[in-house]
Amino acid sequence: MKKRILLLLGIVSVFLFLTGCTEINKPISAESTGFWNEYIVYPLSWVIVKGAEVLGGSFGFSLIVVTLLIRLAILPLMIKQTRSSKAMQALQPEMKALREKYSSKDQKTQQKLQQETMAIFQKHGVNPMAGCFPLIVQMPILIGFYHAISRTREIADHSFLWFDLGDKDPFYILPIIAGITTFIQQKLMMAGQEHNPQMAMMLWMMPIMIVIFAFNFPAALSLYWVVGNIFMIAQTYFIKGPDLRKNAVAGKAGGAKK
Repeated sequence: MKKRILLLLGIVSVFLFLTGCTEINKPISAESTGFWNEYIVYPLSWVIVKGAEVLGGSFGFSLIVVTLLIRLAILPLMIKQTRSSKAMQALQPEMKALREKYSSKDQKTQQKLQQETMAIFQKHGVNPMAGCFPLIVQMPILIGFYHAISRTREIADHSFLWFDLGDKDPFYILPIIAGITTFIQQKLMMAGQEHNPQMAMMLWMMPIMIVIFAFNFPAALSLYWVVGNIFMIAQTYFIKGPDLRKNAVAGKAGGAKK
C-alpha cells in the first residue's frame, strides 16, 4: 500500500512538473517538433478541433466526445483494473486472517506478513499494483489535454456552459463534481475493502487531490475528469453490480439480525 501511495505521489509530481514545462506558452501546430508535441499534444489538439467542426463549432462537446473515445480505447485496461479490484475484494478474508496472525509490529513479523501476502497474490494471480496502471496511462493524456487546450487559442478561448475551457471554473462547480465523482468511483472500486485503514485513506486522498488540482487548472481538465469518472462509474457498476447488490443485501440482513 505504501508503494501505491508513493507511486501516486510520484505521478502527481511528474504531472505538476510537466504542466509547467515543455513550451507551455508556445502555440501548438503541425510544425511543432519533438516527440511530446508531435505524437501527443498536436494529435489531441487536432482531434478536438476537427471534432468541433463536426459538432457545430462546440469545443466543449468535442472534448466530451474525445474523452469518451479515449475511455473506450483504454477500456480493456480499465476492465482489468476493475476485475483486479474485485479479486482483491475476494481475498479480504484471507488478508484479514494474515494481519491478525502477524499482528506484531516488529520488523521480522512484518517481513513475514509481506512474504505471505505476496504468496497469496501469486497463488490467485492478483497484481496489487494493477489499480495504478490506468492512472499511469491517463496522466500523459491529462497532461496532453492541458497542453492542447492551453496552446490552441480557439480551444482555450471557447466558452462552454458557464465557463471558458482554458480558464478556471469561476464558480468551482466542476472541481467539486470532479471530487464527488472520483469519490464515488473509488468507493465502487474499493467496495468490501473499506475496513482496511490504508484503503480508507486512499478513498479520501484521491478525491481531495483532484479537487485541489481542479481548482487551479483549466475547467476543460475538470470536464475531462468528470466525463471519464461517469464512464468509469457506469463500467464499474456493470462489472461489479451483482456483487455490490449481494453485499448490500448481506449488510441489510446482518443489520436485521442485530
